Amino acid sequence: MPYLFLMKLFYILLLLPTLVFGQLLQEKDKQLHFGAGILSGSAGYTFIYNKTQNKKKAIIGGIATSLLAGIAKETYDTTRGNKFDGRDILATALGGITVNVTIPLFANKKKKDK
Repeated sequence: MPYLFLMKLFYILLLLPTLVFGQLLQEKDKQLHFGAGILSGSAGYTFIYNKTQNKKKAIIGGIATSLLAGIAKETYDTTRGNKFDGRDILATALGGITVNVTIPLFANKKKKDK
């Protein structure tokens, strides 16, 4: 029974963002931001996890890293004469959220020594 609940939760967590943000990620620029969020989010997760060995802190830190990367890129763009685009930040953050929810699912579980 708990397995069925977890599978439903898994599908909701994966499919809901896809349905809601599917339109956003059809734009090439937003796809690039999504990819940048995946890279920066995974780097943040890895760095924080290696320092703390705490998955929750690593997930939060990874998402925060991708969000910070999106904000930094948009701030930089404004200095180059471009418009600040909150949708770019959203796409970058979505990449970070996606990878930081996925990493723990596929991470090897280490056996504790007795």
